[in-house]
Amino acid sequence: MAMKGSGTGDLTVVDRFGGSVGWIAYPDETMQRASHAVESDGGLWLVDPVDAEGLDDLLAEYADPEGVVVLLDRHKRDAAAIATRHDVPVYVPEWMDGVVEKLDAPTRRFDRELADFDVIRLINNPLWQEAVLFDGETLVVPESLGTADYFRTAAEPLGVHPMLRLLPPKTLRSYDPDRLLVGHGDGIAENVGRTIRRAIDGSRRNAMALYAKSVRELLGGR
Repeated sequence: MAMKGSGTGDLTVVDRFGGSVGWIAYPDETMQRASHAVESDGGLWLVDPVDAEGLDDLLAEYADPEGVVVLLDRHKRDAAAIATRHDVPVYVPEWMDGVVEKLDAPTRRFDRELADFDVIRLINNPLWQEAVLFDGETLVVPESLGTADYFRTAAEPLGVHPMLRLLPPKTLRSYDPDRLLVGHGDGIAENVGRTIRRAIDGSRRNAMALYAKSVRELLGGR
C-alpha cells in the first residue's frame, strides 16, 4: 500500500453533516489524507483539500466556495489547483511561513478568525506550523490528531501524530466539540471531548506500542 495515492483518485465521502462534507481522495493509501468542505457564515470553506475526480460534482450539492484554507504548512496538497478552478483565493494563517510563495494561486492571510471559526495557533516552530479551527461545534485539527491506522495503536480510536507522541498538544484537552475533523482518516462524532482527552493523556504511555506496531508493519511489508 502506497503512502500517498496518485493519478485519478477514487473519491470516498466521509464526515457528512449539515451543509458540510469530507472526502478521502485515495482511500487505499496509507496516509488516508482527508479533506473537508465546511459551511460557515453562509459559504463553503475547503480545508487542506486533495483533488479527485467527481469532487466538483460533490461540492455542487453545497454552498458556493468562499475559499481554500491551508491549516498546516505541509498541507498545500491541491489547494492552488482547486482554488483556481473555483476562482477563490487560498487562505493561509498570517504567521505561517513557507506556504504562500509555493502556491500558484491568489492568497489571503487571516489571523484569529475565519468566517464563524476561531483560529487557534496550535504549533509554530521551524519544523511544524499548524492551526486549528473551532466554531463551538466543529473542531478541525489537520495533523496533531488522526484516525488513520499509523496514528493509532489497536486500542485507540484516535491517536496523536507519531512525531508528537512524547510532547502531545495538551491545549486540545480543553475542547468538547460535537465533532472532530482530522486531516488523516475519518472524523469522530460521538464522545468527542472524552476521546480527545484520552488520546492526549495516553499519548506517551502508548508511544512505544505504536512505534513497535509501525516497525512490525514496515518489516512485514518487505
